[in-house]
Order: sequence, then structure tokens, then C-alpha cells
Amino acid sequence: MTLRLGLTTAGADGPKLIALVREAESLGYDSTWCGESYGVDAVTRLAWLGGQTSRIKLGSSILQVPARTPALTAMTAMTLDALTRGRFILGLGPSGPQVVEGWYGVPYGKPLTRLKEYISIVRAVLAREAPLTHQGEHYQIPYTSAGSTGLGKSLKCIQHGRRDMKVYTAAISPAGLACAGEVGDGVLPLMMDPERDDLIEPHVKKGMARAGRAADFSQFDIAPFVPVHIGDDLDACRKPVKEWLALYVGGMGARDKNFYNDYVSRMGFEAEAKKIQNLYLAGKKAEAMASVPDKLVDMVSLIGPPARIRERLQAWKEAGKRGSVGTLIVAKADVAGLRLVAESVL
Repeated sequence: MTLRLGLTTAGADGPKLIALVREAESLGYDSTWCGESYGVDAVTRLAWLGGQTSRIKLGSSILQVPARTPALTAMTAMTLDALTRGRFILGLGPSGPQVVEGWYGVPYGKPLTRLKEYISIVRAVLAREAPLTHQGEHYQIPYTSAGSTGLGKSLKCIQHGRRDMKVYTAAISPAGLACAGEVGDGVLPLMMDPERDDLIEPHVKKGMARAGRAADFSQFDIAPFVPVHIGDDLDACRKPVKEWLALYVGGMGARDKNFYNDYVSRMGFEAEAKKIQNLYLAGKKAEAMASVPDKLVDMVSLIGPPARIRERLQAWKEAGKRGSVGTLIVAKADVAGLRLVAESVL
């Protein structure tokens, strides 16, 4: 398999966003991705970028499941896809309890059960085979429970969508990765070591088997985010990656429910992950960042002088040949970073 390249962007600086995405498109990048948490939304930026590009695919990384009903997400996906002539990729994720309950004000519940129901409903809307009905643990369509008028009617979407639209899920836990393999067309791990297939593939294959699907990674995209920072000073290049890792490993979720902390532990940094979390939750963010191992940073990012980055890219290219990575999504890069990765991969 040939490794594809993607780009993820953050924030709402319009000129900067479009300059990066247009550069990526001209270099042959396959896709660009926009996420959301509790600030800037993804849909507005994707629509705006879609109107100013012509070829590059546009993915959500991710749309947060608790933020929208499944029907609204299906409508949004179909509209974006129609406006961009079939370039949209729907990335979904359950988010974590801090955001779900603290921002959206809904119960965290059973996130993977909800995600499976959600994707089932979205695919049913896209297929338009019959008026929409769903009776599940999290969603009932038409709704007939408490507060219902009883007037709800099963409806078929008036917009014709693309029933083969790709649906990715964000996952890094074993159960989340299995869910992706069961119901998705791809998975978006926050971080990845290209030489550790064992951390992701077996779990995805478990989900594929559960769904009766062949374990064919030519038809399933593993698309991790990879920070890129060019510079001669390795410590300076590692600093923003350490800050990012300290936030996720130390501060996301709760002490006993942090999927990123668990993942880094499985990578071989159990003691370090615990230390980072203890420091971060104690308000010692600088110390937590300083405790992120250089080795971990080097595993999951592309940093340093151009020659060093080119050398590390060989591991990613080999992972692409094995099918262990389908799309390398460049994160936190400037134009020089985009060009360097493209010259080395495409």
C-alpha cells in the first residue's frame, strides 16, 4: 500500500488555515481534517475550506457524538458532501466525560454503545432504503417516551446522500479500536508508534471479526495524527509535543478514566504516565511536561533537522507498505513541514 498524507488544522485563523490547506492540496495531500472540543466547531471550517479548494478530501476529526443528534449529523454530512462534490469523510467520536457532561450537559453513559447506534442511524439516513426508524438503548426514532406528543412520524431524508460515504471513528483504547473495526471504515488514533502494530491492529481485527468482515487493511484506514516540527534544537522541537502529550496523558478524563494515559502505559511508559498524571492533576503542568520522556516524543512525532525527519519517515513508509498505516495526518506543521513530508513520501 502507498502511504497517503493528510493535514489537520486548528483554530479559526482564516488566512492561515486556507494557506496551509491550499499548500497541502498543491503538494498532493489526500485529505485535510478539522476537529472540535469546546471552542471552535468543525463543520463551519470544513464548509469554508471546501469552498476554497477543489480536490483535497475534507474530514471531521471528529464531530462529537453528544453534540448533535444522529439525524442532524447525517444531514450535515450529506450537505457538506454535496457542496464539495463527494469530498467529505465523516469522522465521529464519543469524546470524554469531562466534555460530554461538563460542556454538552448530557450523561456520558455507554459511549461505545451510543456510537454504534449513532453510526447505524447515520448509515440508514444515507441509504434512504426506508423511512427512518430506530429503537435502541440511546436513541428511539420516532420518539415515543416521556414528554412525547405521539405525533412523531418516520421520515425518509429528502436529500439524496452518498451511501458509501466513509465513516471513521476516533479511538485509542482496545474497546474503541475494536468498535472502529466493527462499524467504521477507518480509525483516527491521537498518536501512534509506526513500529508498534501490536497496539492497534489486533484490536481492530477483533472488531472486524465480530462484524464478520475480512481483516483487510486495504479497505480500512488507520490514520494517526503526527506532529511535525523542523529545527536544529531538538529540545525546542520536543517542547510543543511534550506540552500536547502532558495535556492528554495527564489532564484528559479523570484519574481512573484516561484512555490516553492507558495507551501510553501500553507503549511501555507506565511509570512515566502515572507521574505525568499525578503532576498535571496537582496543578504542576510545567513539571508534568518536563516528565514526558524524549523517547515517547520521538516515537509519535517527526521533529528535528530535515535529515532526521526524513530518516524517521522511513518507519512510517514501511508501516504504510504493511498496511498498518493508511494515512499519516500531519499535525501542528507549517508550510515548510508540509513540504518536507510531501517530498519524502509522495
